[in-house]
Amino acid sequence: MTDPTPSAAGSDRGFLARKGEGSTILAWITSTDHKRIGLLYLYAILSFFLVGVVLGLLLRLELLAPGRTIVDAQTYNALFTLHGVIMIFLFIIPGIPAAFGNLMLPLLLGARDVAFPRLNLFSWYLYMTGALLALTALFTGGGPPDTGWTFYVPFSARTTTNVSLAVTAVFILGFSSILTGLNFVTTTHRLRARGMGWGRLPLFVWSLYATAWVQILATPILAITLILILAERLLGTGLFDPARGGDPIMFQHLFWIYSHPAVYIMVLPGMGVVSEIIPVFSRKPVFGYWAIALSSIAIAGAGSLVWGHHMFTSGMSDMAILVFSFLTFVVAIPSAIKVFNWVATLYKGSIALDPPMLFALSFVLLFSIGGLSGLILGAAATDIHVHDTHFVVGHFHYVMFGGTGFAFFAALHYWLPKIYGRMYNKRVATIAWGFMFVGINILYFFMQVAGIRGMPRRYYDYLPEFAALNQIATVGSWILAFGLFLMFGNLLRGVLSGEPVGANPWGGATLEWTVPSPPPEENFSVEPVVTHGPYDFREAGVL
Repeated sequence: MTDPTPSAAGSDRGFLARKGEGSTILAWITSTDHKRIGLLYLYAILSFFLVGVVLGLLLRLELLAPGRTIVDAQTYNALFTLHGVIMIFLFIIPGIPAAFGNLMLPLLLGARDVAFPRLNLFSWYLYMTGALLALTALFTGGGPPDTGWTFYVPFSARTTTNVSLAVTAVFILGFSSILTGLNFVTTTHRLRARGMGWGRLPLFVWSLYATAWVQILATPILAITLILILAERLLGTGLFDPARGGDPIMFQHLFWIYSHPAVYIMVLPGMGVVSEIIPVFSRKPVFGYWAIALSSIAIAGAGSLVWGHHMFTSGMSDMAILVFSFLTFVVAIPSAIKVFNWVATLYKGSIALDPPMLFALSFVLLFSIGGLSGLILGAAATDIHVHDTHFVVGHFHYVMFGGTGFAFFAALHYWLPKIYGRMYNKRVATIAWGFMFVGINILYFFMQVAGIRGMPRRYYDYLPEFAALNQIATVGSWILAFGLFLMFGNLLRGVLSGEPVGANPWGGATLEWTVPSPPPEENFSVEPVVTHGPYDFREAGVL
């Protein structure tokens, strides 16, 4: 790719420069610059993530010993509901697409902005409105929702807690997600730089593109399902009430038709981040470019057909169980293709274990553990044994936190120097990664063991025979939390007072590394022309 001349309009602080004295906040919240909107998302998402972490630590502290430890049973129900709603709808789903997608997509494509900048800002306002309503649900109505993040009927239709407001909040968050997906699809189709064919798209863009289609096609089903819950609660329609001819299983179908594809909304962008980092820190072109790119589309497609494996114990025909079990194993194929190609890229590479690479490699290992344990849930016989146990919780967190969470942290360490123009302390970042990697494995591995031995999930109390496993898992949560504290403190210090970096501190070959750090407001002073692939380091002159 050609190196465009850095924008003369950009100051040393690039797009971060103030637009007017005394109007900083107003300038930010009315800006249609994709980078500023990306940072608005990032600040909000990290704030909600820290709230979710605190709630998770309280949950583990309650489970430190049998019986009551710090909260009563009703408060425990509210805590795990809020932890789930915040982490799923406010952190994991929007985390990488809304924050790093907004920050990086136009830069990676050689564009000045996304296709619909004002719609992009409106999406952020919808996200903030939904998030604030979700938090308001804690303190209004009949108390914090206590249904779990799945809002399963009939309990969600009957509980007197503030489920209606929480459901409305998630409905609004869904619209934010749909609009972001529409923007990204249009941007990818219409705003690519000259010479950037589909075979020269960075793999992060491919992952955002596949994710955007799932957001557009699957999220409306969630919106319909949430409206039906409101109708059930407020109007007594009886859609899910057997006494009125309704069917509670229909809710599960509708919910998981969205929510299992949503797992791939959460994971696919993380896979894209890893696909960017591994070639750069291996100093090799990515192995199997088209296999990785098309497997993103395959995961998005096949992942939309496997929702039934959440319902093996709900009452399905043997044929339906067989089909959903088969499809669940099928979706493992494109996931494995990605892992094998990442490993092949590493083979005989000149590997640099900088912090972004450590988090990316951790993603590969932790996601693989989560994926393999998922096969146990995809097979009906073993799923029935571990259904609704802590094994499911451990598996889910290996995939979501060990996968998407670590990919999010990899993106933070990879692109923050580009966004702020300053480098964090790499040694402290490596130490923080070590604590987090050890803590997450202690925490979730022993939760899986407890689940295999029969400890149910969502239970406030447990038998004394599970005490040792829960105590070890709780200690793991403290190690993980210390690592998070160290990581965020180091990143904050780096952003505020770290060593200035040049345009390309990691030696990347994609377009975002050809502009100054931080990027200028208009991104490129001259429209870039792409002449080589995104991982042709020799052609880019960085190898």
